[in-house]
Amino acid sequence: MTEIVLSSNDLTDRARNNKLLPAEIQNGTFTVTNIGTFGSIAGTPIINQPQVAILAIGAIVKKPAVISTEYGDSIGIKQQMILSLAYDHRIVDGALGGMFLQKVSYYIENFDVSNSF
Repeated sequence: MTEIVLSSNDLTDRARNNKLLPAEIQNGTFTVTNIGTFGSIAGTPIINQPQVAILAIGAIVKKPAVISTEYGDSIGIKQQMILSLAYDHRIVDGALGGMFLQKVSYYIENFDVSNSF
C-alpha cells in the first residue's frame, strides 16, 4: 500500500503540473478514480477502453455501525468509504472481481499509516 500511495502522489503532482511523460498515460489496464474529492460518496465508474477495469473511491464519511468486541456488540460511529469496481466481464469473472474488491477493502481497513512513511 505504501508504494501505491507514494507512486500515486508522485503521478498526481506531475499530472497537475503538466509534467507527465506520454508513456506514463498510455497503455493503461486499470484506473483508480477519486470521486470523493468533492464529497460524492458513491458513483458508477465507466471503464476507459481498452482498459480492463476502473475503481471509484468515494468520500470517507462517519456512519453509525455495529462494533463487535469481546463484550458483545454495540452501536458506534465508524468511518466508511464506498468502493465501486467496474470491469470487463469478457476478461474478469465476477467472482474474481469480487475477491479483488474484498482484498482491496481488507488492505485499506488494515493499513497502518504509522508504520508506512
